[in-house]
Amino acid sequence: MPQTSERTAVFTESVIRRMTRVANRYDAINLSQGFPDFEPPSALVAALAETAGTGPHQYAVTWGAPNFREALAAKQSRFMGVPLDPDRHLVVTCGSTEAMMVAMLTACNPGDSVIVFSPFYENYGADVILSGARPIYVPLRPPDFAFDPGELRAAFRQGPKALILCNPSNPSGKVFTREELLAIAALAEEFDAFVITDEVYEHIVYAPHRHVYFAALPGMFDRTICVSSLSKTYSITGWRLGYVIAAPAIIDSARKVHDFLTVGAAAPLQEAAVTALKFQDDYYAQLLDAYTRKRDVFLSGLDDAGLRYTAPQGAYYVMVDVSEFTRDDDVGFCEWLARDVGVAAVPGSSFFHEPVGHLIRFHFAKREETLAAAGERLKRLRDRWRSPRM
Repeated sequence: MPQTSERTAVFTESVIRRMTRVANRYDAINLSQGFPDFEPPSALVAALAETAGTGPHQYAVTWGAPNFREALAAKQSRFMGVPLDPDRHLVVTCGSTEAMMVAMLTACNPGDSVIVFSPFYENYGADVILSGARPIYVPLRPPDFAFDPGELRAAFRQGPKALILCNPSNPSGKVFTREELLAIAALAEEFDAFVITDEVYEHIVYAPHRHVYFAALPGMFDRTICVSSLSKTYSITGWRLGYVIAAPAIIDSARKVHDFLTVGAAAPLQEAAVTALKFQDDYYAQLLDAYTRKRDVFLSGLDDAGLRYTAPQGAYYVMVDVSEFTRDDDVGFCEWLARDVGVAAVPGSSFFHEPVGHLIRFHFAKREETLAAAGERLKRLRDRWRSPRM
């Protein structure tokens, strides 16, 4: 039989999604794949129920229903401080996963290179390869996950077409400072590169840290391709509503790519989601308060379990150092953790280009009682580890 494409041989299936299957197999508390165990806002659920009866049920405009784009442009203009035109600056996609693929295929030609900070959300490496580009990895070093300016400049000297910036960062929870972003901006301008930003956790940033939108930096809008979604902000990861924000010339190309990838996002879900996009500022303040409490509950559980970690500055992930148990088999450790302790995590090696085998990632987008239960189970970790293992 014919051989499949060579590009599929150089990356694996999603480790994150595989760990959810492991969690389900052992009935473990799933702190691997980042989705909530609580409901979306009640007003949003009510809007969905109404839309189920009244529609629309047919195709929306390929690049997004007009009322959805208008509400999204108004909401993002308010937070970004950048005036956005719903007809010129937006493409609505099937989640931020498609949005990132649209951004990559819009920005890159086969043979181009793309800078990727390591650790990185696992899709980025695969997206670069599927686009026919070559990744250039630049390390973010624990515990503060800062980059070395000299290493970043050396990467830019290789002539990349773009840099991918996840801010706040999955998996590390790092929030890039304005000074760090300005340094990236200066290099992008000097070497004439795009910056593709993933800002899906824009509203989950813990005090005293602040989120700075890269596109809002001086002179950066025309070279920024902003990727995001509604999944995390409104707890609707299954709705798959994402978007790309960019200058009109970029959007013209992005619309063509999107059209031939998926045609369009679900029309009834766009209609219902307009309700969420019109929420007032108090919603976002309450969201941050809720995640701040969740973070505090889970980190307290890690403290009680005697585990070392880097406190996240944003997003809802925490990297935990398990070198006390293993330094080179985080995959096996996570399998054991789900089976024998009943808590599922993601092996850190799936996020790093460098050889890393002593870090794992938990997420805490769960009810506080779920996080407390996970903390109780983790207290038993050492006793279980000392017991005979299969």
